[in-house]
Amino acid sequence: MQRVKVYRLTDGGKWDDRGTGHVNIDFLEDSKELGLTVLDEEDNETLLMHNITSEDIYRKQEDTIISWRDPEVATELALSFQEAAGCSYIWDNICDIQRNIQFNNLGALEVGPRPTSVSLEASRVLHSNDESFRSVNGELRELPPVELSNLPLILKTILEGGITDQMRVAELITQDREFFPKLLDIFRICEDLENLDDLHMIFKLVRGIILLNSSSIFDKIFSDEFILDIIGALEYDPDVPKVQKHRAFLKDHVVFKEAIPIKNVSVVSKIHQTYRIGYLKDVILPRVLDDGTLASLNTMIHSNNAAVISLLKDDSCFIQELFARMRLSNISMESKRELVLFLHEFCTLSKSLPLVQQLRLFR
Repeated sequence: MQRVKVYRLTDGGKWDDRGTGHVNIDFLEDSKELGLTVLDEEDNETLLMHNITSEDIYRKQEDTIISWRDPEVATELALSFQEAAGCSYIWDNICDIQRNIQFNNLGALEVGPRPTSVSLEASRVLHSNDESFRSVNGELRELPPVELSNLPLILKTILEGGITDQMRVAELITQDREFFPKLLDIFRICEDLENLDDLHMIFKLVRGIILLNSSSIFDKIFSDEFILDIIGALEYDPDVPKVQKHRAFLKDHVVFKEAIPIKNVSVVSKIHQTYRIGYLKDVILPRVLDDGTLASLNTMIHSNNAAVISLLKDDSCFIQELFARMRLSNISMESKRELVLFLHEFCTLSKSLPLVQQLRLFR
């Protein structure tokens, strides 16, 4: 039996992981009809039982996912396979069962609707034709839906398009609030199943999106909501022999030390964001960033630094506490050293402020 993860689409549009198990096609209990059954790999409990229908509701996405809208429960379901061969085996069986149902109902092989495999093939051809997403004059109207099967087409549009296309892609990505949530949902599913081929594809796509050099996109991917998954996707560089461990490094080895507690949440968020931008720039993608993208990332870093200094300098309580602690006689040398280093960095970064604000700060 094939190892799969079962997913169900929630009312909020998120794919909910229902568990991992093994899928089999057999006659359902107390029924003469064939169906899909998934049993939990740990306790053998039934995760899914689905009666295979002749209706055209099934979709095979890329090599490892089969999804459908189950009319009995009125929701989207998906099986994500550990192995592409297992997915193909189950898919072929579903198609065979559908054809048999159609032929039995009609009583003749030559009569009736086209086999599901034919309509699915037509659907795949339609999705693979990027002309369907362009207007008459060739302008890109929309991006393909963010599904695993469409990622190669989205990547092709990003990499092979001219400057106008790339600007349009950046605009469409920015306008679509669900683009990154859906893309990163796919990433997490592929990572759960250790599907390296698709993870390599997602790496190329995320890298291509970064190289679009769009400030609006940078605002999204460097947000607290998405940044760790973005960094996770960049761990699967197909040109590097081993999977990188950037997230583990950031979580386990990067310690945010506060010489003085910073109570402003916005300041703390910008400090974290600035470090992650620098890490992506200097550690993850130093070989691939072009001069324009590098300049944009450096501008973000300088802008964040200026914002942090500006917010801290306007916090009178923070400044007073800083100097009050430095005057204390009973603090350790280590604490005083950290305070001096912080003050030194604070003064250095303050040089990025406009001259008028610098003068106000040092008075």
